[in-house]
Amino acid sequence: MQIIERSRVFNGHYKVNQLIVLDGDVQLKREQFAPGKAVAALVYDTARQVYVLTRQFRIGPEKEILEIAAGMIDKDEAPETAVRREIHEELGYEIDKLEEIVEMWPSPGTSAEVITVYYAEVSHKTGAGGGLIEENEKIEMLDFTWEALVAEPLQDAKTVIAVQWVRLRQK
Repeated sequence: MQIIERSRVFNGHYKVNQLIVLDGDVQLKREQFAPGKAVAALVYDTARQVYVLTRQFRIGPEKEILEIAAGMIDKDEAPETAVRREIHEELGYEIDKLEEIVEMWPSPGTSAEVITVYYAEVSHKTGAGGGLIEENEKIEMLDFTWEALVAEPLQDAKTVIAVQWVRLRQK
């Protein structure tokens, strides 16, 4: 398959492209959701021995959802810089240790979004967290012991991946 044409058909808060794809002799029209690149991190507070997650309203499921801290990478920003910024904005922490888990496409059939998922250890807060008012963020911060976290019915894919990564490393 080969992309022979690409055009932007929606340019709002998110972007949508239309692609013309050549499959042998057949031309196919496909829409591609193009939100950009993002970062996310499962945050572990080593001083309090709890995992710190967020709960906020999300457009996709149209409800509040429990998830790891996450956000978009700004233009020309390195993923590590973005994840440090997002953890501070959402949770109020500075990072002591950061490890990349995976760079992934959460829904490659329809979306060009790429998310780099991290594991972050923290031990001290330097900010309030809760998100940025100017970005209309209303983020609730929640603490979980390991036992409580694995008992949660997680619905967010990046969160499931990060929690499973920790689970596999414990063996």
